[in-house]
Amino acid sequence: MEHKKKLIHVTKMPIRWGDMDAYGHVNNTVYFRYMEQARVEWIEEMKVPVRPGGDGPVIINAACTFLIPMTYPGMVEVRTYVGYPGRSSVQTHVEMRIEGDERIYAEGAAKVVWMNTQTGKSVPLPDHVRAALEAE
Repeated sequence: MEHKKKLIHVTKMPIRWGDMDAYGHVNNTVYFRYMEQARVEWIEEMKVPVRPGGDGPVIINAACTFLIPMTYPGMVEVRTYVGYPGRSSVQTHVEMRIEGDERIYAEGAAKVVWMNTQTGKSVPLPDHVRAALEAE
């Protein structure tokens, strides 16, 4: 069943000179770091500490499509969207732009699953997380 995605978090971070590779643009691995930082900020805004131990969010897959090369200098704007939550997971979608430019430079996705870090088994989303994901 297809559900509309909802914008849940926006952040900006600088492109560092060291983010570029020998081709003179941001290396493909760095886009995953941008998505990771945005995801951690969003999760921590929901008062969920991203630390080992107990129940917490992990990702079970991640993808990125590179549309327009990014280069230094610049500010990356990462917009995170979520789909409708399941029992223990939610699909996230990301759009990356350069500040001041509405074109999408890269698109990404990751499935976030709540898991007990001791057992490695999924657990239901915390009630306050589900409420935030389902809020209009």
